[in-house]
Amino acid sequence: MNSKEKCQMRSTVGFDMLVEDVMTTDVITVHKFESVLAVADILASHNISGIPVVDKQDKVIGIITQADILSVVGVRKEHTFKDLLKHMLGEPFIERRMGDIVGDVMTSRALTTSPKANIAEVVRIMDEKKIRRLPVVDARKKLVGIISRADILKAVLAKLK
Repeated sequence: MNSKEKCQMRSTVGFDMLVEDVMTTDVITVHKFESVLAVADILASHNISGIPVVDKQDKVIGIITQADILSVVGVRKEHTFKDLLKHMLGEPFIERRMGDIVGDVMTSRALTTSPKANIAEVVRIMDEKKIRRLPVVDARKKLVGIISRADILKAVLAKLK
C-alpha cells in the first residue's frame, strides 16, 4: 500500500466501522442506590473511569465517573494537580456535591449510541461533548455494551496495520 492509499484509508477509517464491531459487551453496571464508595472501589479495581447506571430492566439512566465521585470531596474538572495536593494537605475546596449514593452524584440522562452507529459519528460526539465513553443501547434502550476511546483506538490501529 502506498502512502496516498494509507492517507485515504486514514481519512475514512471510522466510517466503515460500526460500534457493534468495536464495543465492549461485558459491561460493569451499577444501580442508583449503590454506595459511592463501593463504586469508587469498582472503578479503581477494574482500572476504568466510568460506569453506566441502569435500572432494573437494564435501561441506562445515567453514568457515574471518576470526576463525579471526586466532586463529592470538592474536586472539579478545572482543578489542577496542585489544587488536589493542597486539598490532601488540608486546604478545603469551596464547592462540593453532596451524597452517599450513586443517584446523588451521577450524571443523569447519559448520552448513548446505537450498535449500528459508525465510529466516526461516535468520535465526533465524544469530542464535541468532551466525554470518554458512550453506553450502547438497543432499540428498547436496553444496555448492550459500552464504547470507550480505548476501544476506538484499538480498532483504528488494527485497521491501519
